[in-house]
Amino acid sequence: MLIAASNPRALWYLTRGFGLMTLLLLTASMVIGMTQIVRLSSQGAPRFVVAGLHKNISLLAVVLLAVHIATALADPYAPIGIVDTFVPFVGKYRPIWLGLGAVATDVLIALAVSSLIRQRVGYTTWRAIHWAAYACWPIAIVHGLGTGSDARVGWAQLLYLACVAIVLGALAWRLATRWSPASTGRRLTAAAAALALTAAVAVWAAQGPFRSGWARRAGTPPSLLSGKSPVPSAPSHR
Repeated sequence: MLIAASNPRALWYLTRGFGLMTLLLLTASMVIGMTQIVRLSSQGAPRFVVAGLHKNISLLAVVLLAVHIATALADPYAPIGIVDTFVPFVGKYRPIWLGLGAVATDVLIALAVSSLIRQRVGYTTWRAIHWAAYACWPIAIVHGLGTGSDARVGWAQLLYLACVAIVLGALAWRLATRWSPASTGRRLTAAAAALALTAAVAVWAAQGPFRSGWARRAGTPPSLLSGKSPVPSAPSHR
């Protein structure tokens, strides 16, 4: 990290790398969380082992998120301040998409803290916060596509696609398990909502981050688009 601090280009790669690793951990946490609800642990590992794995993966995601934020703040290329990382939609650099990252960060921190003090906040409060985590994952997907410079890179697109496919597969398995007539309407509604959201994000990505000129449309400051960056060797944000 000390070496990277003196190399803006290295900071850029670290920011993107830790951001993608955080997304992978969030994906794993989502899958474990959804399958644990239907007692997947009964088919193999004891339930407390699966619960512990879920908790530790979530906490590790928070740690990697902290590194992702720290490297973004240290990178002189984009004008991102500490307030921008926690207060949504106030930044000067791609405010909407960076703001969604702030929303996901706040939710993830609230989830981690509430899990650590679960006995004090009570089960009802903890569960309400925990359900918010399901909104954190799609928000993180849109944040990554909207602020990142690698949305048009093939391997990055495959990574995002794999994360979406895995979560949708886990959701389909969750909805199909222990099906009952009483829950049919609720489960079909959840499936339709998930498919509609996925389709909406796919259409937006195809018309936005996946096309050239996204940096300007996303809200990148004109000074960076004109090449007046404090880091001449910084990767192109097209």
